[in-house]
Amino acid sequence: MKKIFYSFAILSLLFTSCNPMEDIYSEIDATETVISGEATFTLTDADYDALDLNYGNFSSLDDAKADLPDFLSGKYPAWGAESLAAVTFKLYNKVNTYSKNIYALSDAEHNAITGKTYGNFDRSYHVTNYLEATYPDASEGDFYSLKYRFYAGGESTLTDGFVFENSEWTKITGFTPDNYNDMGESYPNFSSHDEAEIKIPVALIDVYKFAAKQAGDIVTAMYELYKGGGVTKSYTANYIFDGSSWSKYTNTINETIKFGHDGTTWVPDNTIKYTLTGADYTLVGNGNYGNFDVRAGKDEEQESVRLDKVNTILLNNFPSDAEGQKYIVSYNIYNGAAGVWSLAVIKEGGAYVMQ
Repeated sequence: MKKIFYSFAILSLLFTSCNPMEDIYSEIDATETVISGEATFTLTDADYDALDLNYGNFSSLDDAKADLPDFLSGKYPAWGAESLAAVTFKLYNKVNTYSKNIYALSDAEHNAITGKTYGNFDRSYHVTNYLEATYPDASEGDFYSLKYRFYAGGESTLTDGFVFENSEWTKITGFTPDNYNDMGESYPNFSSHDEAEIKIPVALIDVYKFAAKQAGDIVTAMYELYKGGGVTKSYTANYIFDGSSWSKYTNTINETIKFGHDGTTWVPDNTIKYTLTGADYTLVGNGNYGNFDVRAGKDEEQESVRLDKVNTILLNNFPSDAEGQKYIVSYNIYNGAAGVWSLAVIKEGGAYVMQ
């Protein structure tokens, strides 16, 4: 082996103006096969560092769409056309919190709104009427915590928060005395923020047990904290549901964007890779052999025929797909030998057309 090596080295010096390996490399490059892959993953802390995202999240979807293509090219340098990647990442999504000393309405303030003398409200809009009359020049983000009496077959004392946003008052429902009692409190308030943070997620399971909350839903809870000296203050906190339990919301949500490789670069894409099943072939009359016969003169020789059958299958299987949904459909063929081909289609005008 050493003799061969040194002989080759000497020849390379004698024939520096003619390198036959260049032709070999050219042939290798010319026959290089494009690799198509598919991946689903969630960005890690190391990924955010590589993307120079010091806060560990994206500030907007547009930023994610702009930055992730280069990241994917680096992660999968050999992948080419028809490759797919679904990337889940953290997106900054701030939900405001508020705090305010609680203001207890007097009998006169109740009566001025209702025109009665019972010292309470008895319509849901009465408290909104009070806010509009008391704060006619409210600004975006103004927040007030009100303790008021409400009659509905019996009188209750309620403490709710109200924030002025999008030119109207929005109620943030506070916990009732019964809620606090269920959380083990002797008074209708907490003694510390830490106590509230521990107990509220547990209480929310019961509060929303009939509300059909889904994973990813965010709610704002308002609680009371005794500050001493007869002063009680309201605070709001946000919580996110994971499908079974609630936890403190940290102003980031998980988002997923699908990317597809167009042969040159990665682009945001909703493409789904789908392989025809036995039931699919049966649906379009090809159940006997489970393939499309693409030989000359045979039923599926023309691509337009295969496209029509793929349309029938996709519209039957996925009737709710929105306009613009893309598929790469893999199907079995027979052209004298078994093989697998694919069609890239997109839904336009209620039907699937070639991409």
